Amino acid sequence: MSVVEGSSGYEDALRAAGFGLVAGADEAGRGACAGPLVAAAVILPLDAPIVGLRDSKQLTARARDVLFDRITAQACAVAVVRVEAGECDRLGIQEADLQGLRRALLELDPPPDFALTDGFAVDGLACPGLAVWKGDQVAACVAAASIIAKVTRDRIMADYDTQFPGYGFAGHKGYATAVHQRALEALGPCPIHRMTYANVAAAVARRGGA
Repeated sequence: MSVVEGSSGYEDALRAAGFGLVAGADEAGRGACAGPLVAAAVILPLDAPIVGLRDSKQLTARARDVLFDRITAQACAVAVVRVEAGECDRLGIQEADLQGLRRALLELDPPPDFALTDGFAVDGLACPGLAVWKGDQVAACVAAASIIAKVTRDRIMADYDTQFPGYGFAGHKGYATAVHQRALEALGPCPIHRMTYANVAAAVARRGGA
């Protein structure tokens, strides 16, 4: 099942129950071993469906860029939060994920009446919420948040590619591909690597703890 343009059954049911502003939240970069985790939250307009909206993983990079612009122009509210690599290490990735989603939802202006989150329940919100399995595929507002998070993070990693040359961040975006692993073995970790990740720690150990 995939989202096509307008709202989903979840959003329609919530609005029918009196929750006028329904937010969706999702993250990008949870599985990467370098770079930040980026969480985004979006409240979509009631009367102006965003044409072409899909889960970010089902879109080309060009389509994501186009939809990023449409979402930021048309949404009632958009919020983006970065959880840097060091904070991901300190908190652990699950807690970093939850804190990122929470912070993004709390930063929305206007605040939502209800929040839908992809996969994980998030507490500490100022409104009721619901975790939705594969939310980026079945709820339009979560799909929109997934696009905002993914495009934002991809652009961050492209910038890091120029700051830390040799790792190929613009290509693999910090995920543990063979190209990235070879660079990590040759160069060692840089300041945006997540040191608690097994492949990064192992590369450090093989380099004698450097």
